[in-house]
Amino acid sequence: MLEAEAEGVPSEEQQHQVSPEDTPPAAPAEGTEERAVESGAAPSAAPEEGTEEQLEEAGEAPVLHTTTTTAEVPTARTEEPAAVPVLDTTGPVEAPNGQTEEPAATEGGAVPTQHTVSSVESPVDQFKHRKFFVLRPGTLNQALKDVEALVDKEVDGSVHSIWLMAEVDHWNNEKERIVLITDSSLLVCKYDFVMFSVDYIQRIALNFVDRISYGAFSFPKRSLLRRDGEGVRVFWDRLREPSFISRWNPFATDFPFTTFTYHPVKNISDKFAALCDIQSFRDQLKDAAQRSHARKPVPGKANGVLLLNQNILIEAYVGLMSFLGNQNKLGYSMARGNIGF
Repeated sequence: MLEAEAEGVPSEEQQHQVSPEDTPPAAPAEGTEERAVESGAAPSAAPEEGTEEQLEEAGEAPVLHTTTTTAEVPTARTEEPAAVPVLDTTGPVEAPNGQTEEPAATEGGAVPTQHTVSSVESPVDQFKHRKFFVLRPGTLNQALKDVEALVDKEVDGSVHSIWLMAEVDHWNNEKERIVLITDSSLLVCKYDFVMFSVDYIQRIALNFVDRISYGAFSFPKRSLLRRDGEGVRVFWDRLREPSFISRWNPFATDFPFTTFTYHPVKNISDKFAALCDIQSFRDQLKDAAQRSHARKPVPGKANGVLLLNQNILIEAYVGLMSFLGNQNKLGYSMARGNIGF
């Protein structure tokens, strides 16, 4: 046993005489370490785990070489850590749960684009988008093109603005309308959003418009009807009053005024809110009528437009037909659903 120890462990003089050239590598392989132990060479400073167990069984302890010489010292070799996979930070990183995560911003680099989550529409908005045909993609743009194509440049002039309104007749019936303000005319168009066709156009000369009334709706005292909101009524012949027969005829169209109110889709988006704004419509209509009066005055008629803030009277009392029609939106192009018998 003592002879084995003498053969395996070098003396102190041998430790001081070891030159750097004889120093074994810093991290030898397992097979090399076993052969070094058998030949009596000192193991490296960082032996492997299996080698330490073999040395302990043989009763030998690893020797650390701490001698320093004036000769050139070789570069110390340290054990390199295991290779770490490099993550690609230029794209999204896949998380364990299957979702993708955006990489964080690096120093001096551009901040990656944040992933925005689209807002989910409420069930009410989704229902409205399915009901009104004017809200279908491309429907409104096509309607505006069809209506503008029917404008007579010689009679009406150029188009200044286009509006989406709801016309209220003398029996309180709502009807979907596209309204255009041109140089010389106010065009009220009935457009079929299902068949993409213009049913008819009512042309009102702006130089005949004399009054524009804005306010809440009102009814006679004994009337059973009620209407919320505000409206605009345009008058173009203050000297002519509707006849008794016209008042009681629900299909009469010879009234010297027309009434508009907000379209039901005005709160869907900012685009439709601008198209259905009756206050802006009132102001632009007044300016266009003033210019038309100055350009083409009517003989024997006072030129100018009177702007009034007063209630809009609808002389309807029972209005059973208007109640059923307005509740079911019969005056609008809408999806009615399947009807079976």
